[in-house]
Amino acid sequence: MEAVLMQQAAAAAVARPARRRCAGEEVVGGRRPGLVRLGFARRRWSRLRLSPARAHLAVDRSREAGEEAAAVVEEGEAAVRLFVGLPSDVVTADGRTVNRGKAVSAGLRALKLLGVDGVELPVSWAVAQPGPTGDELGWAGYLAVAAMVRDAGLCLRVSLDTHGSALPAWVAAAAAADPDILFADRSGNRRDGCLSFAVDELPVLGGKSPLQAYEAFFRSFAAAFHDFLGSTVTDVTVSLGPNGELKYPSYPPGSDGAGGYGGAGEFQCYDRHMLARLKRHAVAAGQPLWGLSGPHDAPRYGESPESSTFFRSPGGSWETAYGGFFLSWYAGELLAHGDRVLAAARRVFDGEPVELSAKVPLPRSRPAEATAGLHGGYGPVAEMFARRGCTRTRPCHFTYQRMGAEFFSPDHWPLFVQLVRAMECPEEAHEDDLPAAAGDGGRLAVPSGGRAAEDATAKQAQTV
Repeated sequence: MEAVLMQQAAAAAVARPARRRCAGEEVVGGRRPGLVRLGFARRRWSRLRLSPARAHLAVDRSREAGEEAAAVVEEGEAAVRLFVGLPSDVVTADGRTVNRGKAVSAGLRALKLLGVDGVELPVSWAVAQPGPTGDELGWAGYLAVAAMVRDAGLCLRVSLDTHGSALPAWVAAAAAADPDILFADRSGNRRDGCLSFAVDELPVLGGKSPLQAYEAFFRSFAAAFHDFLGSTVTDVTVSLGPNGELKYPSYPPGSDGAGGYGGAGEFQCYDRHMLARLKRHAVAAGQPLWGLSGPHDAPRYGESPESSTFFRSPGGSWETAYGGFFLSWYAGELLAHGDRVLAAARRVFDGEPVELSAKVPLPRSRPAEATAGLHGGYGPVAEMFARRGCTRTRPCHFTYQRMGAEFFSPDHWPLFVQLVRAMECPEEAHEDDLPAAAGDGGRLAVPSGGRAAEDATAKQAQTV
């Protein structure tokens, strides 16, 4: 397997024809392996004939669309940084070793030979803390991956995942004893893996608050990876919600809003702690009846937004005084949660030579934005991120999901090589050779052929 991967990468690298200087780098000779250039610079996304707003946040759906898009364009001449996501199970469930270590090492060297900048490592809270208590964290497996990335000469972007995925055993036990610390929809269905934002500062985890647990997780990571920060580890992405994004788990269980789901989702404000906060907010606003529940006329998961009187256009109840009250409160709770978590991360990583970032979702519609908690648009989110010294994922931070056996298969590897070449010198690439922008906002579909096309299987790259 290792020999095959390296052979494919070497063939892809040396088969490039001689071309003129690109992005300030030296010219590469056609078939001289000794002159294969590693870690080449790439021009910014605007040269790739892709809309910055589409590659970034699909911000045209918010009132700040023009300002956001302009900000993206003005980010200067920063080169595009291409990362490839490592498999989510790259580390064993006990956190001690690397899964398929030889194949991962060979894949990293192949990516370096091709000219990829780095890889993204998803770090699971549950994997790093597999024990029955919250006292110890183990980093052996993740440290081994970081060493492999360093030895391959690649950069490492780390995603610290605390929301929407498996919880550590001791946190899951606390949730089993008190299900109200998990999000709940109108029918009372609990969202496994998603602690309610309303309990961020409550001692519901064996005397600890979730916020204290998050900060301990961040601090343990920073201490364990101290020798890698600023050299191998260049970016740390902090999870703020499901899929790592700043949002409520509003889509149906098992769905992230992609894959053809066209609904708006449901509001997630029906656990005891969220309802208590809603009630207090309503009383303070002089409308105690508004705090008894969430919107009674909002759609269910399987219903279209237009089928409900809440999102009906025109004249839906979300346009009434009550609708404005509820949506502003709901969005405010999300924003406050993000601010608390980023403040904890800043306390840990302040002064460290890494870029701190977080992810923003790409809802498909205004109703979907509302249930996800983004009713106020992206302006308040941007202000909060700036206040905490955190950057959103930009077009020049691009991750191709995700490395594995299929990634290096004969059906897929040539497509990835094509993508890298187009990013290296887009002015020499015909627009038909570039990945076509998909219609789902944040994904870029790579054109496929042969059996993959016959199977209608789209290979995708995703900005994260």
